[in-house]
Amino acid sequence: MATTLQKDYRERIVPALEREFNYSTVMQVPRLEKIVINQGIGAATQDKKLIETAINELTAITGQKAVATLSKKDISNFKLRKKMPVGVRVTLRRDHMYEFLERLVRVALPRIRDFKGIEGKLDGRGNYTLGITEQIIFPEINIDNINKLMGMNITFVTSARTDEEGYALLKQFGLPFKNEKK
Repeated sequence: MATTLQKDYRERIVPALEREFNYSTVMQVPRLEKIVINQGIGAATQDKKLIETAINELTAITGQKAVATLSKKDISNFKLRKKMPVGVRVTLRRDHMYEFLERLVRVALPRIRDFKGIEGKLDGRGNYTLGITEQIIFPEINIDNINKLMGMNITFVTSARTDEEGYALLKQFGLPFKNEKK
């Protein structure tokens, strides 16, 4: 079952990018490979329930089971021990990825107060990371059950070779960038 964004990618975005960058074959057109959602929870060293709450929230938002990320080394100043849970992440691919992207662009981002668009700075390899300060912009989260506002990073990993190709792909998918890239 193809989502509307998947169909839109095949029917509208691929030909548009082919024309824009003069690709010789369809296989050269960049595609969205995965979306990684990551929540760092530093306060989890004191309160273990924060990790469980974050896993449940991220699972509700994405529709896929989130996993805890563990610390790699001991840091005594932060009361941190090796292999302690310090965050939560989920990697979305294929149908889950397109469903999440559609909900993010059409529902969640417009719910941000005073929203004027997102920054258009990519990482140099055609990938983009979007920082969100509150998880309550997603309709799956019940605001009455929130005991702590937590932000998250959403990373869009593309097969683009340059930032221009990645920016054009994400713009075609409907990400509301603030300013046009030069």
